Amino acid sequence: MDIKTASALRRLRLVSVPEGISWIVLAACTIIKYTVAEGFDAAPVLGPIHGVLFVLYLVFWLDAWNRAKWDVKTGAMYFAYSIIPGGGFVAERRLRRASEDALIADRARKEGIVNA
Repeated sequence: MDIKTASALRRLRLVSVPEGISWIVLAACTIIKYTVAEGFDAAPVLGPIHGVLFVLYLVFWLDAWNRAKWDVKTGAMYFAYSIIPGGGFVAERRLRRASEDALIADRARKEGIVNA
């Protein structure tokens, strides 16, 4: 994995957790607004924050998809993680695991170890 691909995946990883947190907090505040506290309205503050994080996620997702040469299934899966509540946590974990596996494979190639 080249450095630009690793950087693209890292950026996507770093924005996925805050985007997931903002999605959950915004949903929770909306539920609170309509059920418990009628005067409570956090959407004017949290909505734009979540919007910016979601747009960043989409930009970084497109960059990672382009650089990592994901197939349509993998690209769609990472897009779905941005829509599913808490999906950002799953995306971060999978991206971290993939980058660790790529690092191990790269070190094995450099040391001349061949998969048997």
